[in-house]
Amino acid sequence: MTKSRRMLVVCAGLLCSIFLSMQMSMTAQASNTKNYVNDLNGGVASILDPGSKNSTEVINATVKELNLTFPAEEEISSGLVMANVKDAVNVRSDANEDASKVGKLYKDCGGTILERRDGWTKIQSGTLIGWAKDEYLLFGDDAKALANDVGRMIAQINTETLRVRTEADQNAGVLGLLPKGDIVDVVDNSNPEWVCIDYEGADGYVSAEYVTVDFQIDSGETLEEIKAREAAEREAKRHVNYGEYTTDADTTQLLAALVQCEAGCESYEGQLAVASVVMNRVRSGAYPNSIHGVIYASGQFTPALNGKVNTVYESGRISASCVQAAQEAISGVSNVGDMTHFRRNNGRDGLVIGNHVFY
Repeated sequence: MTKSRRMLVVCAGLLCSIFLSMQMSMTAQASNTKNYVNDLNGGVASILDPGSKNSTEVINATVKELNLTFPAEEEISSGLVMANVKDAVNVRSDANEDASKVGKLYKDCGGTILERRDGWTKIQSGTLIGWAKDEYLLFGDDAKALANDVGRMIAQINTETLRVRTEADQNAGVLGLLPKGDIVDVVDNSNPEWVCIDYEGADGYVSAEYVTVDFQIDSGETLEEIKAREAAEREAKRHVNYGEYTTDADTTQLLAALVQCEAGCESYEGQLAVASVVMNRVRSGAYPNSIHGVIYASGQFTPALNGKVNTVYESGRISASCVQAAQEAISGVSNVGDMTHFRRNNGRDGLVIGNHVFY
């Protein structure tokens, strides 16, 4: 039993005692005296007359004195809660500010009410379960209105292959096919036999018999999910394509020679990273605008300054992987985003690939 409900029982008991005392002190005919004991199993409403001004005042005063807050029945029965924030609200392991954070509920995200206590609500949103302060949440009609505004109706295909037709008719033309498990946005599902869906930007129709329609609201994230997503975003951010840089075979060989000198013993990922740094400098206004100029810029790449790059270039003894890394970087591929520096990994902050840190 939650704290608020235990206090409600105590409150009800106190009120019962008050009113029993009041009734005993009143002069009345025995035949008109109400049997309160028999009415106890009916709850507070059966003990107190809802129309009595005095009983209402006693309830309100007692609730205020005990600092009780009771959720409206429709709020719990609806089960819906939505975030009411500009960015995100912290979700905690318990109903207090000092409890550890377990995740975040973002703007326009929603979930299910599990429990309410002392100005906090325990929610479930996706795999996230925890407590959030009521002041950052919407309940009841407000929650429903926001959910209808930001949520979306989806349909999941539950047959092997489903035809998408141009009209809600078995004889209509076919726009395309959808595989089992595919999810599409629903435009209209008012027809019990057909569901209108968004098919590649056009209205298409699928048989309602072969889809499962559901209303979807974005969910919050646990701390573990946040870390995994951010890691994936960082990984995706460093893989970019800047477009091909036009050059000749000799210049490509020169870049491959530098890669050989700087990262010949590294993995292909490390070799491509070195080549990407060179090409990022070529594209940057802070460095020479040619591969040759970047490689031989004063004080930059030690193998170029001590003559090793020239030796490797002239010998032609360059590994196939270094040549491939040079070619891929020249084609516009980068696996280090727009980073323009690297060095031997010495604990410096940055992207670590093999024995190098890129920044």
